[in-house]
Amino acid sequence: MSFSSLGLLKEITDVIHDLGYATPTPIQKAAIPTVLANKDVMAGAQTGTGKTAAFALPLLQKILQSKSTSSYQNIQVLVLTPTRELAQQVHASFVKYSANLPIQSVVAYGGASINVQLDALRKGCDVLVATPGRLLELVMKNLVNLGNLKTLVLDEADRMLDMGFIIDIQRILRKLPESRQTLFFSATFNDDIFALSKTLLKDPKLIEVDNRNTTATQVEQMIYAVDQDRKSSLLSYLIGSKNWQQVLIFTRTKQGADELAKEMQKDGVATQAIHGDKSQGARDRVLTDFKAGKVRALVATDVAARGIDIEQLQYVVNHELPYNAEDYIHRIGRTGRAGAAGLAISLVSEKERYLLADIEKLVGEQFVPQWLPGFEPDLNKIDSPNKKREPSKKALRAKALGLSSTNDRKPKKRRR
Repeated sequence: MSFSSLGLLKEITDVIHDLGYATPTPIQKAAIPTVLANKDVMAGAQTGTGKTAAFALPLLQKILQSKSTSSYQNIQVLVLTPTRELAQQVHASFVKYSANLPIQSVVAYGGASINVQLDALRKGCDVLVATPGRLLELVMKNLVNLGNLKTLVLDEADRMLDMGFIIDIQRILRKLPESRQTLFFSATFNDDIFALSKTLLKDPKLIEVDNRNTTATQVEQMIYAVDQDRKSSLLSYLIGSKNWQQVLIFTRTKQGADELAKEMQKDGVATQAIHGDKSQGARDRVLTDFKAGKVRALVATDVAARGIDIEQLQYVVNHELPYNAEDYIHRIGRTGRAGAAGLAISLVSEKERYLLADIEKLVGEQFVPQWLPGFEPDLNKIDSPNKKREPSKKALRAKALGLSSTNDRKPKKRRR
């Protein structure tokens, strides 16, 4: 099957051909004709399978068609993403797919100059890719007009809910036309997303090209049981002994990312950290150095889990397991992209075993932790069963949504 057989115009397929794309992926085969038919869509597929092109290509075509029949100048497509990095990535895809076409795309996110973004908007904007916070700022100051919007895309909507953006999203929705096309795209779906979809989508087409919440089949997953205080040394040993040159490492906290980066630098591994407390300029520089090979190991929090797109990234390490099991899928999805092989290693201490159990339940797999000689866990350090348990996934999600962990469904003010 070719892209032209999906109903795409020659102007679009010519660009795709120039980029070297010959055959659409399963998510693209299923989604492109549905988006072109102006239907609402709720689509799920593993990371690295071409989800962005699945909505970007048909939406670019719809913009082209509208421009040929009218002097339409306002924003037609709005894409909301949870992180700055993902916003940059999606925007870059729109720019790439619309090469030599009369279509303007603009990206807007916090942590960068709003004046630069406003200048870009004033020059004309057909596609706006934005994070909820910065977009809400633009909307509330009447700096952007969304009154004639044709399509809204929520990219990685589950992550936006986990990060507590639901209030911002609700405020933005009040500024959008009720008559519009709405698309949900994500690698994972949870109950909160399905509940939200019922209020935003009209008779949506559910597209799932894989079993729900599955990991990429080309990614090998390994679990190492290790004491918490020996994780850093084990990680440095793995990188050095196996000569890994480009490794993406995930921690749960910003402080943990900075501390781990310092420890690994002491071990002689060129390492940098990236997280929400870094300025956008610093984050961009670190990512550029990592992609160029100047930084061997990049330590990131989940704020970057869905925005780092690096071709041929072979190794991802979970220095700490995430509280939300869905984030595990997105983390390891940074490797094994576009059909390439990848390796995802998780370093699991005894107190994280319940988080591993949550992941196993979600993905439907049973993992067997291994012991690496010289780094075997000390069985005498196993925590007492009476020790206070880490917050449950349900409680953390409720907190992210601005809800109490009880039956009280009143939203709380989102933490800034």
